[in-house]
Amino acid sequence: MQFIVLGSGTSVPHPQRSSSGFWLETESGSLMLDFSASAIHRIAQEKLDWANLDAIWISHFHLDHVGGLAPFLFGTKYAPETQNRKKPLRIFGAKGLKKLLKAFDKASDYGLFEQPFPLEIIEVEPLDKFEILPEVEAVAISTPHTDESLAIHLRNKDGKTLVFTADTGFTKDLGTLARDVDLLVMECSFFKNKPVEKHLELAEAMYLTRYAKPQRAMLTHLYPEWDAVDFQTEVMNFSPLCEVIEAKDGLRVEII
Repeated sequence: MQFIVLGSGTSVPHPQRSSSGFWLETESGSLMLDFSASAIHRIAQEKLDWANLDAIWISHFHLDHVGGLAPFLFGTKYAPETQNRKKPLRIFGAKGLKKLLKAFDKASDYGLFEQPFPLEIIEVEPLDKFEILPEVEAVAISTPHTDESLAIHLRNKDGKTLVFTADTGFTKDLGTLARDVDLLVMECSFFKNKPVEKHLELAEAMYLTRYAKPQRAMLTHLYPEWDAVDFQTEVMNFSPLCEVIEAKDGLRVEII
């Protein structure tokens, strides 16, 4: 599997970090993890096969995580690259995802659900296992961010595992979900003295990393205050038990 960072930042405009979006390429298909407005252009910049994207995961309904979904569907409805597509596009998320997309659609009678290919919207319940791609099993848990927020655990047919927390406050449940995974992709919005409880700061992220003991961890959703921080120096102050990677737009990580 290959994990590609499209957006390592937040809703705050930043010259090097676009808003949240990640691409996971597997042997059985491709998956977008969150879909900010900037992700539409980032998938093209990274020369990814967006016209044949198999599935999309929406962690929660904040605009820097879902704001590009409706424009993407507006694009696929008319793009020459998708007119002969036959396989379905499956969009997964929490309860309320269908209502949200219908609201976007109704705003200007876009006809977002009238695609050249089958479109499936699947609302998942926490702790229920489901197949998000062929031979890729998923399970999600609720996280303390918004009412609908979900972190997701993925496992492919070869037993390779990934956890994507998306935005979240501190909970040891994340450490349990991510125990021994090959790659833990975790938000770390703030360096320290976080102003809100619904995000993580470095000390909390490092605690969860030590608790989960993944093979590798990646910290993302970095606010501009991180520009003044020496990432690796500060991470090493916590004596991590694994490699901890700073997410950067365009970064590609192999999960082998």
